[in-house]
Amino acid sequence: MPLPLLALMLGVFCVGTAEVVIAGILPEMSADLDVSIPTVGLLVTGYALGVTIGGPIITLLTTKWSRKGLLLGLMGIFIVGNIVAALAPNYGMLMGARVFTSLSHGTFAAVAWHVAALMSPPDKQATAMAKIALGFNFANVLGSPIGTFIGQQFGWRSTFVFITVFAVACILLIYKFVPSGLSTGAEDGAEENTSLREQLKVFRKGSLQLSMLITVLAQGAVFTTSTYLAPLLRDVGHFVPAMVGILLIVFGIGSVLGNILGGKAADANVMRGVLTAQTALLVSLVLFWAVSPYQIPAVAALFLFGAAGFSIIPALQARILSVAAAAPALALSANVSAFNLGNGLGAWLGGTTIDLGFGVRDVTLTAALATTVALLLSVAMWAHARRARPELPVLDTSTADTGTPVRQKTP
Repeated sequence: MPLPLLALMLGVFCVGTAEVVIAGILPEMSADLDVSIPTVGLLVTGYALGVTIGGPIITLLTTKWSRKGLLLGLMGIFIVGNIVAALAPNYGMLMGARVFTSLSHGTFAAVAWHVAALMSPPDKQATAMAKIALGFNFANVLGSPIGTFIGQQFGWRSTFVFITVFAVACILLIYKFVPSGLSTGAEDGAEENTSLREQLKVFRKGSLQLSMLITVLAQGAVFTTSTYLAPLLRDVGHFVPAMVGILLIVFGIGSVLGNILGGKAADANVMRGVLTAQTALLVSLVLFWAVSPYQIPAVAALFLFGAAGFSIIPALQARILSVAAAAPALALSANVSAFNLGNGLGAWLGGTTIDLGFGVRDVTLTAALATTVALLLSVAMWAHARRARPELPVLDTSTADTGTPVRQKTP
C-alpha cells in the first residue's frame, strides 16, 4: 500500500478504534467510575451522536480548507479529546471528552476518502477508497481487542493513552507523506454550489428516506448487541476476562469476511443483497441468544454475528446508490450519519433492555426485533419497487405498411 494511503488508513483505524473500544472495557469503566454498565454504554451513544450531528457541520465549515491541513487539524482535535478522556476525573468529564473527540471522526473519514481519490487515477479511485475503509475493519479486528487487553491489564485509562500514542504516530505520517496543495474541490465555485443545491432535492425521495431508516434500524441492531459483548461473554458465556479480547478478534475476523461477502452479494443484486444480509443478521442474533451460555457454540455464533453484522454495510450503501443516482456522494455521506445514529440507538436499546430488568443475554433478542422491523421494511420497499416497475410494451410480430414492428398497448 502506498505510504500516503497507509497514513490515511491508519488515521481511520484510530478514529474507528476510539468508537468501538468502549465495548471491551465496560466493566472496568463501570467499576472505576461507580456508574452502571448501561450508563457507561451511553458513552457510545454520545460519541455516535457527535459524529452524526457534528460531522456534517464541521464538513460544511471547512469546505475551503486545504485537505492536508484539515486532516492534521482534525487529528489534533482527536488527540486532545483522548488525552482529556484518559485524565477525566468523573463520568461527566469523560462524556464531554468523548463528544469533543467525535467531532473529528466523520469529517476525517470523509476527507481521507476524498484525498485518497484525489491522489489516485480515475480508474483506481474506488480501490484507493476501499483501502482507507479497511481502517474500520482493522479497528474491530485489532484495535478493539488490543485496546481491551490494555485496559484490562493496566486500567481503562491506558486504553485512551494507547489510542493517543497511535494517533500521534498517524499525524506524523500524514504530515510526512500526504502531499500538500491538494484541491479542496471548492475552487469550482458556483457550479459546485449549484450542484449541491440540486443534489439536496434527492432527499425528497421516499425510497431514499426509507432506505436511511432501514440503515438506522439494521445498524442499531448490530450495536444493540456489540456494545454489550464484554458483559455478555463474561456473565452469560462465563468466559474469563482475559478471553474477551481474543473473542473480539474472532468477531473482527467475521466482520472482515462479512464485509467482503456483503459487497459481492450486493454487486450481484442490490435488493437481494440487502434482504440476504438482514436475514443472516436476524438468524445470527437468535442463534447467539440460544447458544450464548455454551462456550464453544457461543464462539461460533459470535463469528457469525460479526460476519452478518458487517455484511449489511456494503449492501445498504449499494442500495443508497441505487436510489440516489442524482446525488450519490451526498446521499452516501448522509447514510454514514444514519449508520452512526444507528450506533447510538443500538447502545441505548441495549442499555434500556438491561435497565428494564431483562438480562444482558436478552439484548440479542432486542437486536433481533430491530432487525425484524428493518427486514419487513426492506421487503415492503422491494415489493413496492417491483409493482412500480413499468412493464415493457409487447411487440406485435406483424408489420405495418412501413414494414416496422408495431407496439401494442401494454396489458
